[in-house]
Amino acid sequence: MPQPEYSGGMQETKIKLEDKGKKELHIMGARKHNSAAQLKEAKKKIYFAKLNNCPTSPRKMRLVGDMISGVNVEQALHMLKHSPKEAAIRMSKLLRSAIANWEAKNEGQRIEGSNLYVKTVAVDSARMLKRIQPAPQGRAHRVRKRSNHVTIVLDSRTEVKN
Repeated sequence: MPQPEYSGGMQETKIKLEDKGKKELHIMGARKHNSAAQLKEAKKKIYFAKLNNCPTSPRKMRLVGDMISGVNVEQALHMLKHSPKEAAIRMSKLLRSAIANWEAKNEGQRIEGSNLYVKTVAVDSARMLKRIQPAPQGRAHRVRKRSNHVTIVLDSRTEVKN
């Protein structure tokens, strides 16, 4: 086994492998590097869009998200367009962004032929702005203005061949 080469300070310890053509193997971080590469490859096959810090309460946004989850993309856009809820406008923009991301990763493919649908809609709570509402007899009530993070994941019912 080759002896490690110490460069001093806070730098990583490296081992030079003569048998593999002078490639350097980092002792610390190799597992993390490999798992990051696997995640990067997996993300190429996932079509999603994310909206952060949307100033609508998560409860209201989940109502709209549950409405379109598992539905074809064209039908989901139609449902959002005709929904009276204010959260539907933001969700519609996010869905169109996810469709654009799918088109960017699948150049030359048609949306109609791919049979895209909304796989999951995840609505998570985001930061909460805390405000004061005056109350009787000199008191104050706290008003929590909630916001959320929304992630839409699209998938194809038939596998797309690249």
